[in-house]
Amino acid sequence: MQRETIRIIGIDPGLRRTGWGIIESDGVRLAYVASGHISSDSADPLAFRLRVLFEGISGVIASYQPREAAVEETFVNDNAKATLKLGQARGMALLAPAMKGLRVAEYAPNLIKKTVVGAGHAEKHQIQAMIGFLLPKAKFDSADEADALAIAICHASHRGAAAMAARVARAG
Repeated sequence: MQRETIRIIGIDPGLRRTGWGIIESDGVRLAYVASGHISSDSADPLAFRLRVLFEGISGVIASYQPREAAVEETFVNDNAKATLKLGQARGMALLAPAMKGLRVAEYAPNLIKKTVVGAGHAEKHQIQAMIGFLLPKAKFDSADEADALAIAICHASHRGAAAMAARVARAG
């Protein structure tokens, strides 16, 4: 029995730089497709920076045609203003795939790390090392890209359980 291959985009939202990574998964194997990041100019007004992120993510989706998306959930820090701006960038990361009709899943940072590295409090270099191991053809220039690939891998690992939970919720 042949398994269906699904293309997934992982998005690591940030106002200054949003990482994206695209993989394919057949439920057993993972394959690297592409990765990159979208940058906004901090000198621009917030609305224009958000537009850059939205259009950039939309362009990546149009180019690579993923069928599902995964976005990292926002963590709250001590700086309320920074958290709010991150939340707005995250809104663009959720909206762009939703506007293209993709199913969008969200994952907590600790679950992403635990899924990819095996520890919920893994360091950036550990995530990058595991991405290199799991996706040997991956070429990434920044932690944002590696994190986005980790988000996509997390979704590939958990998408069946998430779909089942959604079906149960709709039926109940």
